[in-house]
Amino acid sequence: MRRFFIEQSKIAGPTIAITGSDAAHIKRVLRMKPGAMIELFDGMGFEYEARIENLTAESVEISIARRFLSASESPVQIIVAQALLKDKKMDTLVRQLTEIGITRLIPFTAMRSVPRPDNKRLAERRKRWERIAIEALKQCGRGHVTEIGETITFNDLIKMDDECDLKIVFWENESKPISDVIQHINDRHYRKILAVLGPEGGFTEKEIEAATACGFVTASLGPRTLRAETATISACAILQYLFGDMGLKKS
Repeated sequence: MRRFFIEQSKIAGPTIAITGSDAAHIKRVLRMKPGAMIELFDGMGFEYEARIENLTAESVEISIARRFLSASESPVQIIVAQALLKDKKMDTLVRQLTEIGITRLIPFTAMRSVPRPDNKRLAERRKRWERIAIEALKQCGRGHVTEIGETITFNDLIKMDDECDLKIVFWENESKPISDVIQHINDRHYRKILAVLGPEGGFTEKEIEAATACGFVTASLGPRTLRAETATISACAILQYLFGDMGLKKS
């Protein structure tokens, strides 16, 4: 069944109007007719089966047949703090991290960050990332949209009070693999994890010292040198496998 995003605030009354590009897609590309069923999601954890009732020049009018909770969310909240990368790399990361199932993405600037856009540019990028996250939800079947946070500094990041069960920095100069870190944890019931990934040039020793002083642990992603975006996807997949639902039987 085709999936479309709808804001929760618009779900009121017996008939709801889908407008904009989704309406055009339903009418002109999919050529759906009254009586056809579609699936909606609101990004807040609810999904809906809806019936097309009428097509107008500007909208597709639908009625809700059934509302249900999304069953595709991971039991672990993974918050990813990612040092800013170049535009296309960040765009790709937002899409792939949404598919993997992360809860929140926090962009930040590190000492070796190359892109340093001004506030106007950052606001534009954040809006684009939010759109990309919603588009990714249509494909992957999740019910909760990945929250995109404001860009902050590394110092503000490590001092954040997010009540995480595990705060981990993946660092290329660390020899200790993540398997050693979780041996000491030995608890699959962690429900909130903050994973920090650096820029193309990596973290400085001073940044790592500051992070560990704030309660972060460090881990390696293995003996090979990974691109920044590859490291982020790999780290999140590992965490989702160890503490979440990646690798579990699909219901």
